[in-house]
Amino acid sequence: MQSLENILLWNLMAAVIIISQAKPKGLYSSKSSSGVRSDCAGNLMRLSLDKALALGNQLEVEAVNDTQHIQITPALAAQCGYSMESDPWGNTRIYTSLMGCYVDNKDDTTFTVGLTLRMYSQASSEMVSHDVSQTCSYSRWASREILCDRNYMEVSQYMAAPDKRSEHQRTQLNFKDVSKGSATPGIWKLTFHTPGSVVPMVLGEAEQNGYSARITSKRLVVRSPYSTSETYQYPDGVAKIPMEMFKVSVYYNAPHGLSVVDMAAACPTGGVLFNEDLISWYVPRSVTPLLDGAVKIIEVHMGINGQRLDKSQMTVHGYTLSQTEFHIIAEMRVGSPDGYYKSHALDYQYHITYTIEPMLEVLWKSVKTQEDTRYKILFPITTPAMPGLNQISNNAVPEDRVFDVHMWNFLYDVELVNITFSSGVFTVEECNAMGFAVQDHRFPNGTKSFSLKVPFDAAVVLKHNTGPLVTNYVLSAVFGFIIMPEYTPFAQPVEMQVSLQDVVLPTVTGVCDQGHFHITVKYGNQGASFDAFMTIAGPRQIIPEIAEAYKLQGNATHFSFSVPYDSPDTAFEFLNSDSVRARLDVLLWDSHNEWVLGDLHLACSFPLVTTQCHPNGTMSALAVKVDSTPNLVPSWLTLRDMSCKPVFSDDRFAYFYFGVDSCGTTRTFFDDRMLYENEIRPHYHNTGKAYSSPADPEYKQTISCYYKVDQSQTVAFGYKKSNQPAAEIGTGQLMVQMRIAKDVSYESFHAAEDYPVTKYLKEPVYFEVELMHSVDQHLELILMNCWATLEQDRTSLPSWDIIINGCADSDDSYVTILHPVKNHDRAAILSHAKRFSIKMFTFTQEQELLKHEIYVHCDALICDKSIRKEGACSRRCAHPTSTRKAGRRKFFKNMH
Repeated sequence: MQSLENILLWNLMAAVIIISQAKPKGLYSSKSSSGVRSDCAGNLMRLSLDKALALGNQLEVEAVNDTQHIQITPALAAQCGYSMESDPWGNTRIYTSLMGCYVDNKDDTTFTVGLTLRMYSQASSEMVSHDVSQTCSYSRWASREILCDRNYMEVSQYMAAPDKRSEHQRTQLNFKDVSKGSATPGIWKLTFHTPGSVVPMVLGEAEQNGYSARITSKRLVVRSPYSTSETYQYPDGVAKIPMEMFKVSVYYNAPHGLSVVDMAAACPTGGVLFNEDLISWYVPRSVTPLLDGAVKIIEVHMGINGQRLDKSQMTVHGYTLSQTEFHIIAEMRVGSPDGYYKSHALDYQYHITYTIEPMLEVLWKSVKTQEDTRYKILFPITTPAMPGLNQISNNAVPEDRVFDVHMWNFLYDVELVNITFSSGVFTVEECNAMGFAVQDHRFPNGTKSFSLKVPFDAAVVLKHNTGPLVTNYVLSAVFGFIIMPEYTPFAQPVEMQVSLQDVVLPTVTGVCDQGHFHITVKYGNQGASFDAFMTIAGPRQIIPEIAEAYKLQGNATHFSFSVPYDSPDTAFEFLNSDSVRARLDVLLWDSHNEWVLGDLHLACSFPLVTTQCHPNGTMSALAVKVDSTPNLVPSWLTLRDMSCKPVFSDDRFAYFYFGVDSCGTTRTFFDDRMLYENEIRPHYHNTGKAYSSPADPEYKQTISCYYKVDQSQTVAFGYKKSNQPAAEIGTGQLMVQMRIAKDVSYESFHAAEDYPVTKYLKEPVYFEVELMHSVDQHLELILMNCWATLEQDRTSLPSWDIIINGCADSDDSYVTILHPVKNHDRAAILSHAKRFSIKMFTFTQEQELLKHEIYVHCDALICDKSIRKEGACSRRCAHPTSTRKAGRRKFFKNMH
């Protein structure tokens, strides 16, 4: 429990009200006393000053004694019986003892207190004055009255006639003192008694040390501030309650001669217990240092702010007053409306205290002398600091893309001054200027709240992608508050996260001309902000050197580049007599997260003459490494005569030039022409044995030239891949299954019990068609036609084409995507499976759904890769307008 002196000091500081010796120069204006109220509270006069007048001002208090104005400083207040208490919002109460200095006392029954309040605005030099005069009647004086206020202890005692003085009082006189007495009434000397010492002082010396002693018409009054040299803590307390006290012998002149009176006052400095909801104030039932022998309690009263409460008022406010053998106990609820809460910052965290000012008034009567003692205590109580019950709601409105933070249960003395984001510290005004809605809200119960709204797209919001399609938005903010009027800072951190599936991925498109692949990458809504965003063309990442070679250029929305068909980043699929089919694989890759953001597999045919027949009887041939022979080394290729090696070779090409009568070239005669023919095959360099790779089919390229009488011309070129040994012709069954993958990785599939599989409109559906239970690497599955119907019958109408003659329907707005089958553990033979995806759709007719289920059918062809591919096995996309397709079209125009 704090000492009363510390409590007073805190109250004076908290109110932003000071009592100053200096008066600023300025204008003087006299105003009415509106907002100033005064009343009488027993042996006190109480003045209340409304917060509207006091808050933000400097207050001076002057006592008015006739025409004299005496400024009440803190030291003079404790000496003369004045005290003041203010709450954090400026509500101020000033108490004056009716036995105080400068009080007009009429026969100890009528008392007039005059005060002048001067308020100086901190913002200007203008001064406002309020004059207050209050007359109080009080005649219920006990033989002895003890008053314990915030900053002083006061005892007043009835002065008995000389013949009624006690024996103890008489024995205190000594002849030296008597000889110095006079017939003029007045106090001559005070002797203070402390444990182990006696300190005498003449009245002037006592007043210089802060004490006050005076004689009224019937009473002797002594007043002492707390914690002076002559006050002391009573040893071990009274009933274990710590007490501060003083004892003094007062020598004064009376008409009958010099008299001496022993006086004492003791005031509690502790005795308060707290729990979460209740304050219990313990006061000794009998203050033994003040009482002589047994006493009887005549009256006990409880009050608030110096004013007594009756039983009904105590019940309404939830106060109780009880007695035990040793204590009088007053109990008050924490949060009672007679007190107030105050904000504090402990360790930079928000805390609150609750303060209430109870009063206890006890009237004792001595069993032996029948003299009565009235004991009155004004005892401000402040609870220990408790963590504030402020709460934070982290709201977000995804549909509006706005963070919404709401913090409440702060007191009115808390102000928000700034908010710290990841990018810096901003004042409230700057936050609002940036488009963040920062507001405070006040509530009738004395609390306030603060709210902040920040758009997801604001620069202070951190964004990162937790998945290729998911953006995680993070708002980290530290709210900087101050507590008024002390300007004490504290902070409240807040962090909010919201994940939205709002990413639009980049798209990759491409076209071909006679010699190049032209690729365009259009950014999605993330721009190029993906971590470590890179583009991979073929096996290589496009680094600056490659980008320059491919003429990469771009802007804020897209970039593009061009790749020659014979670049190292392309792959050759197969050759024709006058063209090569090349493929470019483009991958948009986030290497930091290892995400595929987009891909494109573009295959085109480019003009390429591989065999030339020259009029001078020489031939030139170009051999090309294709996908089906990944282990082929072109430098190992030779003609039939293994000594005839390429005149040039690299890792993709081998170029031969030879005479038609050399290198093992054969000649065949026809009616009017001759045929020269040779073969290109791989051979070992050192043994002469034919090269064969267990992983690749045998590579053989036949080259031929027809000559007709003095003319030369280029004839058809073909290449042939065969496997040894060849299988014998037989019969058997091949099983083909079609199933739906769960995602684009094709690693897991829906089981039979999952069908029918539910999908949303426009959601991708991934199909795989696979040749089952075959280990023949020479076989390849070719998708011919795929279509959708409403019924299980594959011939039912209406229907919709998905794949036509091995290719996607280019007239379909719901484009079918053919996916390559890549190397992984599940698919041992890549040519045994084909994959494609469509976007989910349904059939409608005249804006009505025909049915919620669709069936997908496919025709597949099994081809032998070891023979020359002709017809459907050539896998060349064509788009003939079949009667089957044309017959169905009329049912489709209402499809969605």
